Amino acid sequence: MVVGICVGETSLTEVTFISDKMPKVGEYVTIDYDGKKVLGMIENLIRGNDALNVDINDFKAIQKISRIGVEDNYIRGKVKILGDVNDNLKLPRTPVLPGTEIKLADREILKEIFKVRNPLKLGCLVNQSDVEVNVDANPILSRHLAILAMTGAGKSNTVSVLIDQLLSYSVPVFVFDMHGEYRDAEFPNGDVNLIRPKINPRYMTFNEIRRLVNIPKNGYIQERHFRRAFRTANDMLKDGRANTNNFLQIMHNILHEESLDEKADKQIIDVMNKIDDSMDRYSKLFDKNAANILSNIKHSHVNVLDLSQVDESVASVLVSHILRNSLQRSKDAANSGNKDELMDNSIFFILEEAHILAPNKRDSDSKTWIQRVAREGRKFGLGLCLVSQSPKTVDHDALSQMNNMIILRLVEPEDQRHVQSASESLSQDLVNQLPSLNVGEAVVLGLMSKVPTLVKIDEFKGRRHGDDMDIVSHFKNIKEKEAEQLRIQEQETLDMGYDY
Repeated sequence: MVVGICVGETSLTEVTFISDKMPKVGEYVTIDYDGKKVLGMIENLIRGNDALNVDINDFKAIQKISRIGVEDNYIRGKVKILGDVNDNLKLPRTPVLPGTEIKLADREILKEIFKVRNPLKLGCLVNQSDVEVNVDANPILSRHLAILAMTGAGKSNTVSVLIDQLLSYSVPVFVFDMHGEYRDAEFPNGDVNLIRPKINPRYMTFNEIRRLVNIPKNGYIQERHFRRAFRTANDMLKDGRANTNNFLQIMHNILHEESLDEKADKQIIDVMNKIDDSMDRYSKLFDKNAANILSNIKHSHVNVLDLSQVDESVASVLVSHILRNSLQRSKDAANSGNKDELMDNSIFFILEEAHILAPNKRDSDSKTWIQRVAREGRKFGLGLCLVSQSPKTVDHDALSQMNNMIILRLVEPEDQRHVQSASESLSQDLVNQLPSLNVGEAVVLGLMSKVPTLVKIDEFKGRRHGDDMDIVSHFKNIKEKEAEQLRIQEQETLDMGYDY
């Protein structure tokens, strides 16, 4: 089927066409020229009329022209060149000849395009529901992924579909679950392994706890006292001399004993005060009986760290602690030369609310280690997926390391600009389509897909929490129950022989 004819000046990357029938944005087309069959995607469409141009300001004249029924309507579109179908989608070296016909791509060509080595089925083409969209799992796991959307656009459903597909390959998925959406979820391809948000202080570094208590780097005297208390507290936990699981309380008690000495340094009191300030925030974080969190990770499971009951500061500590230990463990395996051990340590981390854990305009421990894993993780089998409904507030450096993106509906221009600046393959024409996407529709691009794609994401077949609350129905039911109780009371009164 002929979509249109190339007009004007053409280039190696895009062509303009005129059509007498309306195609759809996102449809794939082929252009035959110079012995090549070149694949393209329609990224822009305009409908106009030369007789009804914007320079006419006379309403009656416009009305009269409209009644006559002019035949000057035209459809102009833009096609992005994706590559030669017969040459592994390499970009052609010569531009299209003006006057060349543009045709809709055959279904068989599209099926071949979406045939990948390790397929993850995301859904189907928005404009052709009979064509499945499969992306390659390996580039996602090794080159990272961002899932971005405004609230209510289908982000959680997309994450669930992705997790379930990864489980079919027994990939260990680790979710930092900020809102408890996945703790009771059910996935057709695997089970949930719920992990408590607890850290055994034996597995924490001195610097991690020092930052928790806000001991400054240049506070050398305070740091010396704090380091001594840290080491003593660890020793007490190891040999069972501690009478509490609260690691900070143990350190406080140690310093308190020292402060009773008349010759004690007054700065010990300052350190104790800082520990007191941190006690309420972090006392529930530590558990001397907790195993190393990484040792609890199970293959073929969704390993869910439920962060819904902790504040942002504790969540930041947990994220940084886990990512730091995971990266170090993988580096140790790589340095040992044991390839099997390195592969066994591979994990795909999914970070919900990435704008909280990796904020764009302020520093945090979690942001530091997210950036580190984003830069270095692919060499050590660690993958990241940043999920956010506020892309503009996600750290730009971390986002730019995401070599794959699934972008659902985005309306805010600042969100769009931030995402486009972090992605080399997101064209302005595709950005312009983001506000018009329906719920569950997404632009998919990056190394996981041979071509940019408009996808209708599958509906997740399992069970999860996180849908919008039906507040109206809740209070409506309360009203109906009250009315029913009142009716029963009135009937009981009548049955007893009383009359109103």
